[in-house]
Amino acid sequence: MSIESPAIDRDAVRIADALLGSPHIVAADAELGEDTVRFTTVTGLNGTLTLLDAEPTDDDLLPGPVLTESLAAAILNAPHFVVATPDSPREDTITIQTRGGVRHLLVLGLGSNASGEQAPDTPAAAVAAAAEQLLISDPSDAERATAELLNYVAGTWNRQDLPMRQHAQAVARSLRTR
Repeated sequence: MSIESPAIDRDAVRIADALLGSPHIVAADAELGEDTVRFTTVTGLNGTLTLLDAEPTDDDLLPGPVLTESLAAAILNAPHFVVATPDSPREDTITIQTRGGVRHLLVLGLGSNASGEQAPDTPAAAVAAAAEQLLISDPSDAERATAELLNYVAGTWNRQDLPMRQHAQAVARSLRTR
């Protein structure tokens, strides 16, 4: 049974767009008003996803994604991984496989910062915190310039492209390990 909903007009196209963001998919499309998404994988496999009505449930809808599923999706969207299965074999695990065929079991651990310090809430906050650390004790001109650049990137985080964000995070990580 196909979905009878105005959301189908957008959801099939949104799913196709999401698939195009994956390094494992080379083509994906859907037409407005259709309930089928067509896709092609990097290995040449052609497939379809058909949107159907979900089974009725008494469960409450989740207010947001489950953390292990979000982490697995992020890992799977990286070009180095071909498998990222959340909740396997337990709720707090993710099974992954690299493109080279190496498999790992990731076990999720959550808790407070062991040192008692408040951890930055966002990557931009982490970059700004690293800049602040540079300025604590008599910084050199190079350290002051680095801190200014990191603060600028953190302050304009939403306008920065992904490579700039990744570079700023790498600089911040290297400063924390000094």
